[in-house]
Amino acid sequence: MKIKPAPYLSVVAPCFNEAEGLNEFHSRVSSICKQVGVPHEIILVNDGSRDDTWEVMRRLAAEDSAVVVVNLARNHGHQLALTAGLSLCRGERILILDADLQDPPELLPEMMQRMNDGADVVYGQRRRREGETFFKLATASLFYRIISRLSEVSIPRDTGDFRLMSRRTLDRLMAMPEQHRFIRGMISWIGGKQVPLLYDRAPRAVGETKYPVRKMIRFAIDAVTGFSTRPLKIASSLGLAVSAFGFLTFLYAIVGWLGGSTIAGWASVMASVGLIGGVQLMVLGIMGEYLGRMYDQCKGRPLFLIDEVIGTSVGTHAENVELASLTDAA
Repeated sequence: MKIKPAPYLSVVAPCFNEAEGLNEFHSRVSSICKQVGVPHEIILVNDGSRDDTWEVMRRLAAEDSAVVVVNLARNHGHQLALTAGLSLCRGERILILDADLQDPPELLPEMMQRMNDGADVVYGQRRRREGETFFKLATASLFYRIISRLSEVSIPRDTGDFRLMSRRTLDRLMAMPEQHRFIRGMISWIGGKQVPLLYDRAPRAVGETKYPVRKMIRFAIDAVTGFSTRPLKIASSLGLAVSAFGFLTFLYAIVGWLGGSTIAGWASVMASVGLIGGVQLMVLGIMGEYLGRMYDQCKGRPLFLIDEVIGTSVGTHAENVELASLTDAA
C-alpha cells in the first residue's frame, strides 16, 4: 500500500514493568515506521517500573537516535504516563500504542491512509480479544455498555487508547487539565472526524496484565465521573424513592396505631432501616467521588513529574511539564 508521507510521526508508549518485551516492541515499531517511510520518533515513558525497564530504555536510546526515553519520578498510572509522553512529542501525527504489543503496530500504514483521506483520529476497534479470560471479556463488555449508557459523550465500544491522531487533536487534548484522565473519552469529546479500524487483538506475548480488578474498577469510576453527571441524578432519584418508602411506612404505622393493632416484625423494621441506611451511604459515596475529584483538581498540582529525558524531543507542550532534570543524549 503506497502511503503519502507525513511531515513527522511520533509513537508514544507508556511502560510499566515491560523489560521483557521492549526489544521486540522497538524492533516491530521501528520496522513499520521505516516501511511507511516517514521521519519518526519513538517516545517510551517509564512509569515507575520495578524491573529493568529503565535500563533497557536507556540502551535503546543509545542505539537508536529515533528513540526518546522518559523516566517519571514515580508511578503515576497509565493515563498520566501516556499524557507525559504526549506532552513531549513533536509529530504532525501521533500514534498511541501500548508496549505489550497486543495492539499491532503493523496497522499503522492503513491508519495513515485513512488520515490521508481526511480523518482527524483513526482509532482501533477490537473485533476479537484473544487470550483473555471470560471474566475479563465479560467485565470489559459490561464496562463499555455502562459508559455508553451513562456518558453524555459518544464513546465507541470496544476501544482502547490505540489510535492515530493529528497534531490539531493533540493540541486540543493537551489543553484539557483533568487530573483523573480517561483519554479515549477525552479524545471522543474533542470531536472532528474520527473513524474506526477493526482488528483482532492479540494475546500478551510476555509478562502479565497491568490492570488487575482493583485498577479496572478505579479506571471505570474515572471514566463515569469524568464524562457523566447521571450518577448524581440517579442518587437523587434513589433518595426520593427511599424517602417516599419511609413516608408510606410512617403512614402505615400511624394508621395501625390508631386502629389499635400492634405492628409486629422487628426483622422487617431492621431490614427497612438497613435498606434506607445503605442507600444513604451509597448516595454519599457517589457525591464523595465527585467532590474528591473537585478537590484534586483545585489543588492545581502538576499532572506528572519527570526525572529524566534522554533523547532530542522537547515537544510543544513541554512548558506544562514539571522537569526534575533534562538530559539530551544527542
